[in-house]
Amino acid sequence: MKYLKDLNLGGKHILVRADLNISTNNSLQPGDEVRLKQLAPTLKAIVEAGGKPIIMGHCAPPSGKVNPENSLRPCVKRLAELTKIDVQFAPDCVGPIVTEMVKNLEPGRAILLENLRFHPGEESNDPQFAQALATLGQVYVNDAFSASHLRHASIVGLPAYCKEKCAGLLVQAEMAAYEKTLLKPKKPLCVVMGGAKVSTKFLILNNIAALADKLIIGGAMANTFLAAQGIQMGRSLYEKELIPKVLELFAVLARRGVQLYLPVDAMVGPSSAAKGLGRAVPVQELPADMMALDIGPATSLLFREAIQNAETVIWSGPMGAFENEEYAKGTTDMIETLASAHAVTLVGGGETNSAIQQMQLGHKFSHLSVGGRSFLQLMEGKSLPGLVMLDK
Repeated sequence: MKYLKDLNLGGKHILVRADLNISTNNSLQPGDEVRLKQLAPTLKAIVEAGGKPIIMGHCAPPSGKVNPENSLRPCVKRLAELTKIDVQFAPDCVGPIVTEMVKNLEPGRAILLENLRFHPGEESNDPQFAQALATLGQVYVNDAFSASHLRHASIVGLPAYCKEKCAGLLVQAEMAAYEKTLLKPKKPLCVVMGGAKVSTKFLILNNIAALADKLIIGGAMANTFLAAQGIQMGRSLYEKELIPKVLELFAVLARRGVQLYLPVDAMVGPSSAAKGLGRAVPVQELPADMMALDIGPATSLLFREAIQNAETVIWSGPMGAFENEEYAKGTTDMIETLASAHAVTLVGGGETNSAIQQMQLGHKFSHLSVGGRSFLQLMEGKSLPGLVMLDK
């Protein structure tokens, strides 16, 4: 895969596929600010190399539906402030008006195209739409790691019509972190999995079973693992139909010598929204009328001890229903554990990243992935269509 440094960008129009999936209602939110800040280095590097960026992205609505609330126009002012580049806004992403704006674009300036999903050809990967986008530039740069799992026109169609293509600085950083933690990790490798469902991460668990030395399971997905051990889970959410697969996974982990860590106690309550009723109990004593909503203090200590000698740690998914402060401590304890660890630490998942940012500890981690589904797909051992196209 080529990167910006490998191409001559001088005097060329550079088509930059960015992650601009911002909030709706024409106003930027904190999460949007993060996306724009992560895009800024790539745009600045292109302009410094003499290139003229043509920025593309999608936002929210189903393809072909033009909704002013999903316009990318709110990004213009903030991108200009972050990059010190004069960013113009195109009212569409293809067509004669856009073509004329691109033709007249001066060095040191950039153009942000309107929402790609206002055209049905984006999600259907229509060749004509991809070709129309390709006429706007000479070089294609994919800096939208979070969208690289999609088979959309701007991700897999467009690069097929560009002779020169490469990854942007954000994608470069994501792939470097992926290589350092999954492809060539320092051992022992410890993987921490949380979140609600086993079903959404079972492919990851199967792949990790061949790579990890330790596997820590928390969150509601741990309930299914505990139920598979015969523990009565009260009113806790778990996936009964997956118990046979979990039992098979137990056998695979044992065969491969992977140490498995599950909760030994839990914070319980009548519902995830309940206030003032949370308490810690051993998992073997979970009341029939209660739900396990977070890992307990003994489990946090167990998980901390398991991580202590790890050289690489990958974490995806919260340890409990952390939106309610009564069931947030398992997640905040994990954040503090990893923030103070000597290991290389990679974190993926919007919820987990949000919790880290709330605690202002992002700088304590080796890498916080913005990949979402793309991050999970790499953890499943699969390639990303958008990045595969960069090598064709």
